[in-house]
Amino acid sequence: MLEFVKAVNEWMWGLILLIILCGTGIFFTIRLKFIQVRKFGEGCRLVFGHFKSSGGERKEGEMTPFQSLATAIAAQVGTGNLTGAATALIAGGPGAIFWMWVSAFFGMATIYGEATLAQEYKTKKDGEVTGGPVYYIHQAFKGTFGRVLAVIFAVFIILALGFMGNMVQSNSIGAAFSGVFESRNMNIPPVAIGILLAVIAAFIFVGGTTRLAAVVEKVVPFMAGIYIVGSLILIGMNITALPGAFKMIFVGAFNPTAVVGGAAGITVREAIRYGVARGLFSNEAGMGSTPHAHARAAAKNPHEQGLTAMISVFIDTFIVLNLTVFSVLTTGALDSGKDGIALTQEAFMRGFGSFGDIFVAICLLFFAFSTVLSWHFFGQINVQYLFGKKAVKVYSIIVVAFIIVGSTLKVDLVWELADFFNGLMVIPNAMALIALSGVVVGISKKYGKK
Repeated sequence: MLEFVKAVNEWMWGLILLIILCGTGIFFTIRLKFIQVRKFGEGCRLVFGHFKSSGGERKEGEMTPFQSLATAIAAQVGTGNLTGAATALIAGGPGAIFWMWVSAFFGMATIYGEATLAQEYKTKKDGEVTGGPVYYIHQAFKGTFGRVLAVIFAVFIILALGFMGNMVQSNSIGAAFSGVFESRNMNIPPVAIGILLAVIAAFIFVGGTTRLAAVVEKVVPFMAGIYIVGSLILIGMNITALPGAFKMIFVGAFNPTAVVGGAAGITVREAIRYGVARGLFSNEAGMGSTPHAHARAAAKNPHEQGLTAMISVFIDTFIVLNLTVFSVLTTGALDSGKDGIALTQEAFMRGFGSFGDIFVAICLLFFAFSTVLSWHFFGQINVQYLFGKKAVKVYSIIVVAFIIVGSTLKVDLVWELADFFNGLMVIPNAMALIALSGVVVGISKKYGKK
């Protein structure tokens, strides 16, 4: 199975999805006149204002702007920031990070469009405000084609995030704690961690959206703050290696063999492929996932929610993910021969000793678990769209089972499956975004002048 999925991903991510993702981002960047630059300051003011502001008038079934933002960031800041960054460095070399930055820059414009459309076309269903790609796909393409495309997207996101994606999260948590246990001669299998996660997740799932929002708005600021401080301390301890780390990234982007050596077999194509793929898994711009959270916000207008979403990509990729990258590069851990979360743990152990792997494992626990909650929520919206509210319980039970199974699988297969289904999600979402780009531009002009 691993070899088959790898072959499909090589074809899918080799050119098609790179063109779709980056092309959509460039298209929106031009049409919105570099909104990620022009409105960056305003977006930051809105994001930090959400810590104390309730935004617009909140209706029944909506989230506060901060709860919506926290749910989106919880989905974005997860395994991709600690494990995904490490796997990108190994598979695509340091140059992959450059392409991750490029895709994230253009992705900021894409996600502005996603969040704006989610707000513009949100609706009320089963007593709750809801929205997301399935609803704006209907607006983009009328009739049978629109309905079929919406169903295809709904199926893909349930598989990509609810099932495969959550396996990635539990797999990384299990792997992180396995390393901690093994180094201390503690015989605790990864499946034990998976079962514990599944039980806690099930408790929160039962509480519905209200319990989810209450958890993520408390966990997200705490988890991000702890990791940022720890990473900055580690990078500060190796500050003299920082210029060399930047050089590795920029040289590796266009000449990977000059950085990793010809024996590694990494080409520019590999650097771009893994940079964009892991960047997508991390910030989710263009994937169609976070619009589900932004649709629930009691925002003053769609434009403001779009700017908020735009800054969430910046926080995810240019702050949190970069901290992992520079922690690995400045400590020299890239030459350790380790991969995945073990590589990130190695970097922190070089600075913090035996505490390093525990620190990363605990941070990953918070990061990945909050992502599990958000991704379950995104999948739930699409389950309700396809099958109605009664099907949500069955869906939640299946997600819990996948969390347990994911903790026992090998990391390569889990990541390849995640890449596969993430890629499939992008296509119908991007089609709708392009078709409705005029609506996004109109909203930007209408509210951007105020």
